Amino acid sequence: MTYIVEKLHLNNIEEVEEVKKFLSDFQLDYEDDIDYTVVIRNSNKIVATCSKAKDILKAFAIKEDLQGEGITNLLIKSIQDQLFNEGIFHSFIFTKPIYETTFTSFGYKVVAKVEEVILLEYGFNGIEKTLENIEKKYSLDSSAPKTALVMNCNPFTLGHRYLIEKASSSSEKVIIFIVEEDRSLFPFKSRYNMVKEGVSDLKNVTVIPGGKYIISSATFPAYFLREESEFLSAYTKLDATIFAEYFCKKFNITKRMLGEEPYCPVTKLYNDTLEEILNKYGIKVEIIPRKNINNSNEYISASKVRNLIKLEGPKALGHLSEFIPEVTLNYLKSEEGKEIIEKIINSNTPH
Repeated sequence: MTYIVEKLHLNNIEEVEEVKKFLSDFQLDYEDDIDYTVVIRNSNKIVATCSKAKDILKAFAIKEDLQGEGITNLLIKSIQDQLFNEGIFHSFIFTKPIYETTFTSFGYKVVAKVEEVILLEYGFNGIEKTLENIEKKYSLDSSAPKTALVMNCNPFTLGHRYLIEKASSSSEKVIIFIVEEDRSLFPFKSRYNMVKEGVSDLKNVTVIPGGKYIISSATFPAYFLREESEFLSAYTKLDATIFAEYFCKKFNITKRMLGEEPYCPVTKLYNDTLEEILNKYGIKVEIIPRKNINNSNEYISASKVRNLIKLEGPKALGHLSEFIPEVTLNYLKSEEGKEIIEKIINSNTPH
């Protein structure tokens, strides 16, 4: 039988709902960030589908009785053609482990897998090459043991600074990975620059962009949803496994330092899972209590800073000095910072 691949019209609610219903039979979600979808029909009913969000393939499903009939080839080729048309030559696929050989036969390589999900990638500049480039660019000495922190810094606060100081004073070398995904109210470039300037006096600290392999849409999309879901545990395990198997081995990271998380259930689960997995690899996890304000029960957090700005607008800058360092305050007073303040005021996002 000849099957024809159809491009889904994403602005057609009925078509999208049809795909969502089909995916639900496979315990898969049709996520909001999807920008391209193809389907294959039989007797006018969907029997197979695959989607992408930028460079990530997702929502791949084929009716069980049709698997092995060359449908996978049609779906993947259609998505890859679209990626090439968009100038994207490196891609990821999230899928169930049972599909591992399906995608490795197309040239995809396994990055990491856990019980519930597997992450594969396609293209020349994979994770090993990415880490080699980081090592060269930042002159990292792999012989020296290191402490690592992964931070979003949305925005950079005195709480972040406190945690970095703790790491700096107790470690020979420290690497700060800044989450690079631009799904936060403060853009990556601004967050990165604030941290880099804000810790420039700590000579054993190196600030590095997190890239696509640390808390990104490829490794941990649930982080940006800020809600607990059945997929959250799988994503946390995957992200933590990648960090242990690649980053820790490559850069001789022997300790990961975390800030205590009493507020956000997503971050708390991430911390707990990270500790569980890294310990299996012999990597120490140290959790530091949050910095409080003037020995009170009030703790510093980036979300509190954003909430104050949302409630008070520019007036909040007058009493944020207890929460943020001078570099962040100066940024918020800049023209770009004023735009971010407006964005926060008008935003409903938790992140």
